[in-house]
Amino acid sequence: MEDNRSKKLVVVGGGIGGALLAKSLQFDVDLVLIDPKEYFEITWADLRSMVEPSFSERILIKHTDYLVNGRVITSSAVNITDKEVLTEDGQTIVYDYLVIATGHKDPIPTRRKDRIEQFQQDNEKIKSSNSVLIVGGGPSGVELAAEIVVDYPEKKVTLVHRGPRLLEFIGQKASTKTLDWLTSKKVEVLLNQSVDLNSTSEDEKVYVTSGGEKIAADCHFLCIGKPLGSSWLQESILKECLDKKGQLMVDENLRVRGHSNIFAIGDITDVPEIKQGFLAQQHAGVVAKNLKLLMKGAKESKFVKYKPSSTIAIVSLGRKQGVLQLPFATFSGCIPGMIKSKDLFVGRTRKTLGLNPNPDGN
Repeated sequence: MEDNRSKKLVVVGGGIGGALLAKSLQFDVDLVLIDPKEYFEITWADLRSMVEPSFSERILIKHTDYLVNGRVITSSAVNITDKEVLTEDGQTIVYDYLVIATGHKDPIPTRRKDRIEQFQQDNEKIKSSNSVLIVGGGPSGVELAAEIVVDYPEKKVTLVHRGPRLLEFIGQKASTKTLDWLTSKKVEVLLNQSVDLNSTSEDEKVYVTSGGEKIAADCHFLCIGKPLGSSWLQESILKECLDKKGQLMVDENLRVRGHSNIFAIGDITDVPEIKQGFLAQQHAGVVAKNLKLLMKGAKESKFVKYKPSSTIAIVSLGRKQGVLQLPFATFSGCIPGMIKSKDLFVGRTRKTLGLNPNPDGN
């Protein structure tokens, strides 16, 4: 029987999906992880690190900490052929199997220590300001506003959102409960408006909305959606596999359509569900099983099928409260807070990667 460890698996993207997949298969194949950063970041806990910078020590995990039997290439993938991945630093990596997990594009530092410093700078910015403007009322904007008003209740926080309601990716009930919570904490929420940040210098400290309202703020944070990390595929062999949104079209086994040895997981896929970290982890589990079956030469009928998730979401509101949307009901308060808000699933995620959930320091 052929030893699969001679087979080459390349995983492009070191977010939660790519990291977990690489960890789970590192002893089964000759594995290479390609990522522009030297670390994996638990992105849904970023906002806590802005009010508590020491928290970032737990959410920024060097790839080499959990990947002990694979190679890490710290560079961006720029193209692929039917046999190779080409990187920005000029390397050509041969593959037998390929998994694309590049998620959303986020220009953050390559080095872990520089990212920690970035969180410290954000915290200093918040601490030194009496008033803060947040632009964007999706999960990042809402959770940042909540983190600030809980940890720094004396600060004036204004949130501006161009849409008709907060958290438009989930239901109306969750949006209403979130708005009620924020206003109870004296956050000023302006809907159906935008802010042209280019027309305002931060020195002026006065921002004008599209509705003509003036907002005095000592600093601002932009919390809007990030572009998908698929632009590098537009001239590749997978260009015909991208939909109009730039998502990779996958089949029920999470294989890129028309390519028997290429899979995609996480936010970059066209799976019809909310893009969330815990779902990327489920994608990784399905693809790990299917890769093992593929390497064994199993029939396609044996492959694991991925069933898109129903609409489940938890938005944390500071350290003790949150909003939970289930398919049958929506809850707010301490119960969602107990599920997510205290630790933001950081200990659980670290444990999944085989690491100490609560290290004294990395």
